[in-house]
Amino acid sequence: MKIAWRYQLLPKMEAGPVSSSKFGHYYDASKKIPRELIEASKWHGFFLPEKISSTLNEEPCSLTPGYIKLLQFIQKIIYEEGFDGSNPQKKQKNILRIAIQSLGSPLWGDDVCCTENCDNSHSLTKFLYILRGLLRTSLSACLITVPTHLIQNKAIIARITNLSDTVIHLESFIGSNRETNPLYKDYHGLIHIRQIPRLNNLMCDVSDVKDLAFKLKRKLFIIERLHLPPDLSDTVSRSSKPDLADSTKLLGPGCGTMAGGKKHLDF
Repeated sequence: MKIAWRYQLLPKMEAGPVSSSKFGHYYDASKKIPRELIEASKWHGFFLPEKISSTLNEEPCSLTPGYIKLLQFIQKIIYEEGFDGSNPQKKQKNILRIAIQSLGSPLWGDDVCCTENCDNSHSLTKFLYILRGLLRTSLSACLITVPTHLIQNKAIIARITNLSDTVIHLESFIGSNRETNPLYKDYHGLIHIRQIPRLNNLMCDVSDVKDLAFKLKRKLFIIERLHLPPDLSDTVSRSSKPDLADSTKLLGPGCGTMAGGKKHLDF
């Protein structure tokens, strides 16, 4: 039995449960990392106000001072810790994991989120070019979050996408019309997979899964395939009995005679 036409071309999903070892990761979002574990781990923090002095005169450059200091900080860690291969790691080899939050926002001294025709429109893309080169020549991986809803120039968003290997867009329902839409009543937002890396190829892969949604619970961040509910209408689709009675009175003697009733089609 075919339920809906929109599911005809979708691949068949496994009916049985999938073990957690093969699919997905489960974390308790209500728990915090113990402070002892953080202190025992080797990590480096970057706080921009501590790196830039108000009395320091920067030379004219196409990059903002915040991006320059961040690149110098990352490059120093790569060379000193031996992630570039020049100074081999004595212990077991590890990967440098870099996380940058809200790149392109005014917190980094960038103005791409302030105006459409900003003065430093190429500063963000040049930073990504240099960072991409550092990652390609070292054992490093980087995760970056960008407030794309604040960037007014859509061309900059396209450049950021082209310079990235994987692009995932989170769309929240808060403050939008979809927040009250009955189709999304069980979810808090959508997940759009814009780009997936493909090795040894000039083109990026496109995900076959288009309908992904997420919902937040007290302990879990759940990602599911978006399904249509059985019934979206809050009212009965059929006409009420009084309306049917009024339409019957307005009918002519013949079955096919059109009368001036309230309905578009009266038989």
